[in-house]
Amino acid sequence: MRENLHRFFRAARGAGVRVSPAESIDAMRAVAQVGFADRDILRDTFLLTLAKTQDEKRALGECFDLFFSQPEPQQENAEQSKTDDGSESDANPSADEHGDVSDDGASENVGPLAQMLLSQDRSAISSAIANASGAASLPDIRYSTQRGIFSSRILDAMGLQRLRDDIDDLTTRNPALAERLQEALNGLRGTVRDAVSQALLLYGREETENLRNEILRNAPLARIERRQVAEMRALIRQIARRLRERYSKPRKRQRRGHLDVRRTLRRNAAWGGVPFLTAWKRKHRDRPKIVALCDVSGSVAQVSDFFLLLIHSLHEVVDDVRSFAFSSHLIEVSKILESKSPEEAMSEIMSKVGFGSSDYGSSLVDFENEFMSTLTPQTTVIVLGDARSNNLDPRADILRRISDRSKRLVWLNPEGRLAWGFGDSEMPRYATFCTVVRQCATAHQLERAVSDIVATYQ
Repeated sequence: MRENLHRFFRAARGAGVRVSPAESIDAMRAVAQVGFADRDILRDTFLLTLAKTQDEKRALGECFDLFFSQPEPQQENAEQSKTDDGSESDANPSADEHGDVSDDGASENVGPLAQMLLSQDRSAISSAIANASGAASLPDIRYSTQRGIFSSRILDAMGLQRLRDDIDDLTTRNPALAERLQEALNGLRGTVRDAVSQALLLYGREETENLRNEILRNAPLARIERRQVAEMRALIRQIARRLRERYSKPRKRQRRGHLDVRRTLRRNAAWGGVPFLTAWKRKHRDRPKIVALCDVSGSVAQVSDFFLLLIHSLHEVVDDVRSFAFSSHLIEVSKILESKSPEEAMSEIMSKVGFGSSDYGSSLVDFENEFMSTLTPQTTVIVLGDARSNNLDPRADILRRISDRSKRLVWLNPEGRLAWGFGDSEMPRYATFCTVVRQCATAHQLERAVSDIVATYQ
């Protein structure tokens, strides 16, 4: 049972429940007190000891129901038809009053699996499948392509080859019994497939999600399909959480500074150098600020959606973030993103400035007239856009003044580098005044770019 609990904890982690070693020990101690007799009490025990949020409670409850539910052995079709239609028993002269085929002692010479299937002992069949699943290392399943392999392993561990030999032998001596065994084998195959599918849901979810996320991370953001938008937003939130965990903790550790050995020794000279009083070196850090200018015109609107979501998910790392969106004119969208869900926020932003023809010059004029005072020597300005201004005046002079007033000017372009400078692209002209210029067409590139920006504040 201890091994079974360990498998359950592993399945819970795959379902998105964070289970630490200490929490798993607490859960096992609680289970030792309540026992396994009452399934509802056991379920509540896990929810109380492992789940920390409502989402985790929901995920853990679904995982529990799936883990502790066993697939029902499937009855063979012949037996089902006899149960549904009693007249078949009367029509078959070799059938007894319970619908069983008379075997004239043939069943005594078959193997254990054949006897189990003939007896239709569901508990014994379920127990045999569970034992064979352990022998076949079913908890190691990770991908849907492995279902056939593990199904074959389980059936082999249960004695499939002996069962086939029994069916071949009975085909000549007792065809009716051989047919019955064949139908029972078909039902067993279905039950084993159900058990393997259940295990895949329990143990393969994390690997499947990691594989899907890896594909999404390297997929062009501008070509994400509508059905993948929700998955990409969830991936962006994971990236934001990873960046928060990576950079917020070192920042907290560095607030006290480093030990100043000389000052510490001088302070404690009266106690023979025993460091009762400590002195610390503190390095002054400017209060970081980020100003993000996002092109939400038709060509890059979807990329900006994910970028704004990532930027505003980093409020625990960067103290001050202000975001602006533009197509032909520019507006501030910080409050919209902070107060509404991503879907509602982007819908409102797009209704105001989205999907228009981009005019970088006019948008830069709007920023200079209304928001230039937001820039300080501690500000990092991030521009996300393809720098295509439809052959209008790009007003690169304003971008130069923005660069002069800020600490850094970073331009993230979702287009490939080979397209920069062709057609109406003003990227080479804008790049002259940028501290950093990077291609940012995928979630992976977006994560690396924002990570490098945030790392400079640590």
